[in-house]
Amino acid sequence: MTDPATLSEAEAANELMRLAKAIAHHDRLYHLEDSPEISDAEYDALVRRNAELEAAFPHLVRADSPSRKVGHAITASPLGKVRHEVRMMSLDNAFSPEEVAEWLARMRRFLNLPEGQPLAITTEDKIDGLSCSLRYESGVLVRAATRGDGQVGEDVTANVAHIPDIPQKLPDGVPELFEVRGEVYMEKQAFTALNAAQHEAGGKLFANPRNAAAGSLRQKDASVTARRPLRFWAHGWGAASAVPGTTQSEVIEQLRAWGFPVSPLFARVVGGTPELLARFEAIGKARPDLPYDIDGVVYKLDRLDWQERLGFVAKAPRWALAHKFPAERAETIVEAIDIQVGRTGKLTPVGRLAPVLVGGVTVTNVTLHNRDEIARLGLRVGDRVVIQRAGDVIPQVVENLTREEERDPYVFPDHCPECGSEAVAEEGEVDVRCTGGLICPAQRTQRLEHFVSRKALDIEGLGEKTIAQFFALGWLESPADIFRLKDRRAEILGLEGWQEKSVDNLLAAIEAKRSPDAARLLFALGIRHVGEVTARDLMKNFHELPVLRALAERAHAGDADAIGELTAIDGIGPSVVKALGNFFHEPHNVAVWEDLLAQVTPPRYEVQTIASRVAGKTVVFTGKLETMSRDEAKAQAERLGAKAAGSVSAKTDLLVAGPGAGAKLKKAAELGIEVVDEAGWAAIVAEALEGKA
Repeated sequence: MTDPATLSEAEAANELMRLAKAIAHHDRLYHLEDSPEISDAEYDALVRRNAELEAAFPHLVRADSPSRKVGHAITASPLGKVRHEVRMMSLDNAFSPEEVAEWLARMRRFLNLPEGQPLAITTEDKIDGLSCSLRYESGVLVRAATRGDGQVGEDVTANVAHIPDIPQKLPDGVPELFEVRGEVYMEKQAFTALNAAQHEAGGKLFANPRNAAAGSLRQKDASVTARRPLRFWAHGWGAASAVPGTTQSEVIEQLRAWGFPVSPLFARVVGGTPELLARFEAIGKARPDLPYDIDGVVYKLDRLDWQERLGFVAKAPRWALAHKFPAERAETIVEAIDIQVGRTGKLTPVGRLAPVLVGGVTVTNVTLHNRDEIARLGLRVGDRVVIQRAGDVIPQVVENLTREEERDPYVFPDHCPECGSEAVAEEGEVDVRCTGGLICPAQRTQRLEHFVSRKALDIEGLGEKTIAQFFALGWLESPADIFRLKDRRAEILGLEGWQEKSVDNLLAAIEAKRSPDAARLLFALGIRHVGEVTARDLMKNFHELPVLRALAERAHAGDADAIGELTAIDGIGPSVVKALGNFFHEPHNVAVWEDLLAQVTPPRYEVQTIASRVAGKTVVFTGKLETMSRDEAKAQAERLGAKAAGSVSAKTDLLVAGPGAGAKLKKAAELGIEVVDEAGWAAIVAEALEGKA
């Protein structure tokens, strides 16, 4: 990796921009969608590189830098939002003994203590769970919230009522106000059992215990949480009318006395770097035998008055540190390279390995990501490789030990292994995709799963297992076939495991979707680049699916007016226009489309609006919105009859500027456009809702 000292300012700025985008992407997957696609070690490498560049170019540090963010802002959540009275911070990470020693030295310098003076430090295993804050008033639990972005989290009060480790009432004599903070987690054995049950029911499989815990807690329906085996332990506190102790260890012992589980490995160490490293090594040795996942050791300065003096940096306390375990590695042989075809047609190579034990887990598969990654590693069947596993994310190859040996190179397929259609990579992309679309068997089942998923048509009872079973029987080949299942009631009843009630419930759920929301139906088709938000934006502008199809076909034929009409919509770029045109240009896609619309009749898509003083005007949002997501803000504007645009121009009527607003705010001032802050926007919304517009 390039030394920051050798980079020009422009090169550093460009890399920081790319890092910010990548980190935000992975933060969203990890914190909001509970579906990470890279390992913790890979994520930590991105964060460390960002820190290196910012240290070398401090004047390039932006207000919205990843180094200043905690978690991820809550967007489009079915749960209510909670503003934390005391911000929930994250921790700085250390990966080497030298970094631990430097942390101790920094604290001594800050506190003006003699070099080498022993310090009392608490140590505990860093559990891989979901942060949660529990607010008690007069000893009664009144609110529970996730961390969110540290300032605003999700309200999970009803959900934590089903976690046995969390007391609903504390003993007499506790402070009038006290927020207990800790981690919601799931033990390894419980996670394995949950995934087995999910697989049997055709439900979603979780990548690891942390994601299972997060997905189980962040449920709108608390009864789902009640069925999941969640645990909790406390490791700190937030807002408090009084703190029951003068040291970290005293308060933790008091939390234990109040009935909260705390880490069984919690200990107080007096000394310096050698003592902390000895504790780190001891916890690392115990790691494989623990019933839960951990990814490091947390150190905290014990004295609370010294904690207060040290204070915080941008997003973490100076008095605490997370010492992360190194990724676990092992050597093995690549026995085969298989190609898996996903819902969007992406060809993903998977290495089949000679079984090897890594960190107590037997590994037989490894992700190879894409064609370029295989080329970078010079990987072939028969190579001896070093694999790395961090947490429970699928392992990856970090080094090919035999790339210099003579062996036939691996040739990435140029045709889909499932349907034989041509497989190509679009210009500027590394992913190779099957062009077979809805005629490809691999894509069919996964596209059908997507079609019935919660964010698409949301048809209960049609899970992965059921779709695979019906597909194998020849009953489901396209979305329209779902609506013809009513004619197979007797045949379904003849299958093992199906009873009259379950069959009738399934058919009723299908019939209930005969008049689906047009935006959901468009999203359900799985057209590349057309996600939930894009589908809604398209339908808000064109209202009816046939109108959109006609425009897409004209755009595909090169009609400049049609292309302009599509790209004029905020968020719709050339890639979306091309994907729509390609979809409707393929005869088999058109056949599927027309067959489906013979079965369902989506009503005209309309966004219900209320009278407001911004009706008919164009509104732009910029900066960090603290009480709502950008999607929620746009939805509010549309409900008030306004158009939410992405850029400031002479046609803009109002700019809503949050903290960190930059170029858009400056341009609005130059154009004389009205500017309000988030509170001002909230007043406009409240005024409209009260009927005073």
